[in-house]
Amino acid sequence: MKDFAGKIAVVTGGGTGMGRELVRQLVAEGCNVAMCDVSKHEMAETKRLCEAEKLPQGLRVTTHLADVSDETQLLRFRDEVADQQATDKIHLLFNNAGIGGGGSLFTNTREQWERTFNICWGGVYLGTRTFLPMLQKADAAHIINTSSVNGFWASVGLGVSHTAYSAAKFAVKGFTEALMNDLRLNAPHIKCSVVMPGHIGTSIVSNSRKIQAGTESDRLNPNEIEQARQRLKGMGVDAAAMSDEDIQTIALDRARTFRDEAPMTAAAAAKVILDGVKAERWRILVGDDAHKLDERVRKTPERAYEPEFYKSFAEEAGWRLG
Repeated sequence: MKDFAGKIAVVTGGGTGMGRELVRQLVAEGCNVAMCDVSKHEMAETKRLCEAEKLPQGLRVTTHLADVSDETQLLRFRDEVADQQATDKIHLLFNNAGIGGGGSLFTNTREQWERTFNICWGGVYLGTRTFLPMLQKADAAHIINTSSVNGFWASVGLGVSHTAYSAAKFAVKGFTEALMNDLRLNAPHIKCSVVMPGHIGTSIVSNSRKIQAGTESDRLNPNEIEQARQRLKGMGVDAAAMSDEDIQTIALDRARTFRDEAPMTAAAAAKVILDGVKAERWRILVGDDAHKLDERVRKTPERAYEPEFYKSFAEEAGWRLG
């Protein structure tokens, strides 16, 4: 698929981050887009940004509320796409929605752990299942599943548990690799790609916390403050003497720096992804840090979880320790 003009794309998690930028760049190329998200407000802003750039005449950009971990909501989303996009087929499926959190089997609740896993992995699986019939009806189609560097390296730093997100992203990577042959045998006109970004400047840290806590507030609740204390303790920081307000400040700063001080913007990441789809690359690494980490893990996999491996890589890539 060398260009997207006149095609129909579905993008999950289109309200913010890479999802928003994928929508904007697809629309700029003349692609009709149906996006879903759990935030009506954020999707409205994505659509406003598209319209501010003057949509080509007749182009359709539609917004749909849906939690990708809920099959009933995804089925409703599919039916709305068929109706509002006036189509029985789509050409591009970006299973992009994801959240963090729920990292530990010990300090996080089962509900937090499974919320992350069910969105990051379940959303990809259910999204593919739900829209596969519409992809099959297109002359050519492409499925793009967002994994992460944490889909081949299950760590974000020393002293930080990261089991839910990493397990989900490993599942996305393995599923996509297996799907290539499944498609080749049963639907050869459909291609698929796995996307593995490094550190991209998005609001995933703050958005994930809000989704996990079921709130729109930027402030941590008492349970979150206690979990943050445990996380700091695991990183070797003495948080016992810190006030709750100190913890709040650290959490807000962490979310801000993750977004604002990343080595790659969400817009730049989206361009890499779309260029990869056009080139029909099944494996799309996003960011210099992703390429460097991939090379290191492949070279010395048995050392990938030793402290020195992380410290030396973080220094090379410019990642903050912890």
